[in-house]
Amino acid sequence: MTDASPDVSSDVSTHPTSSGASAADGGFDNDNVQATSIADSARDYVNRLRGGDMGSLPAILGLVFLVIVFASLNDRFLTTYNMANLVVQASSIIVLAMGLVFVLLLGEIDLSAGVAGGASATIIALMLIDYDWTWWLATLAGLATGAVIGLAIGALVSFLGIPSFVVTLAFFLALQAVPLRLIGSGGSLRFNDEVLRGLSIKNVPVTAGWIAAVLIVAVFAGLSLWRYRSLSSRGLVHQPLGLVVLKIAVLAVIVLGLTALLSANRAPNPNLFDISGVPWVAPVVIALLLFWTFVLTKTRFGRHLYAVGGNAEAARRAGINVRRMRISAFVICSSMAAISGLLSASYTGKVSPGSGGGNVLLYAVAAAVIGGTSLFGGRGRAIDAVIGGLVIATIPNGLGLLNQAAYINFVVTGGVLLLAASVDAISRRRRSSAGV
Repeated sequence: MTDASPDVSSDVSTHPTSSGASAADGGFDNDNVQATSIADSARDYVNRLRGGDMGSLPAILGLVFLVIVFASLNDRFLTTYNMANLVVQASSIIVLAMGLVFVLLLGEIDLSAGVAGGASATIIALMLIDYDWTWWLATLAGLATGAVIGLAIGALVSFLGIPSFVVTLAFFLALQAVPLRLIGSGGSLRFNDEVLRGLSIKNVPVTAGWIAAVLIVAVFAGLSLWRYRSLSSRGLVHQPLGLVVLKIAVLAVIVLGLTALLSANRAPNPNLFDISGVPWVAPVVIALLLFWTFVLTKTRFGRHLYAVGGNAEAARRAGINVRRMRISAFVICSSMAAISGLLSASYTGKVSPGSGGGNVLLYAVAAAVIGGTSLFGGRGRAIDAVIGGLVIATIPNGLGLLNQAAYINFVVTGGVLLLAASVDAISRRRRSSAGV
């Protein structure tokens, strides 16, 4: 996806910018520093924190704080039923935020992402109802709709030089006409396809869920150990074996623990019926997370995206096609918005003229920023959207269980976003003063 020669692109890919590299690494993943023990890795991580590389740590601490507060105030918060409901509620925001990460990495913004998802979901519903298409053909039509929207936005921004704020604001206004024209004011379309609706209301069989969980841990462990052996055998910079094993153990605890939690019967009356298994929407989000994490961290496209976000002019001089990268980012964002719109329609069971409007986009942007993606470009990961999306979903979920007034939700969410943006700005200033 670039016109750069292999030598130039390799050089840019390895060191796009210091911020980009650290953003791609994240957590303890600092491959630019040789650590011989877990203690050395911990010191490296602390040094990066002092240098302003906070990553997703504030969001993780915030999520833990919210969980502790809500769990202490209401004993229903940590029930398996509510945890499964929280996963489903957060899914559409997480997916939309994941798409926005690509645009934010370039220092751009897409104000139309929410309504683009609503327009795409409308197309899916119409294909299912009026034309009797199969669910996968209708889904492809919705994804194509999102991709075309992103292509148009990206072309206007890249070739005409119109600020993305203006272009996407225009699309935000125009795209609201699509469901309004196709559905009509006050109307709605049922979203009752067995497969697509089942993403939110059905669960993975318990046995299949356990098999998938074990496979995820086994594959991660195999790849991590293979990478460690490969780098160490060639004398290249690598993480200490203890840290690799610790990461595998942490992932195993999280994945297997959540699987065990959601595999239990969470029905309000377990004697009458059974509700067990991981919601189908969870594997969808996990698959998207793994795919986009691979794209951002292990491909030339991802490294060039960080390079353009860190310094577009330097990337252009290195031979990277900056226009193509911008267009690709907007296409990915709008395509992910289409998936988000589908998941939202699956959860509500319908598509209406207001789908994707309201605060949907604002929550998604907030999720990405809260998770650790920088508004200034060059820093962000797909996992940021997941962490931030869980924070955004936890607030109304917990406050709802406490029977708090609706306005409290907006106040708390706004405060959390302001805090996250402040942390981002302060971290950026500290990196700049440290010469990073």
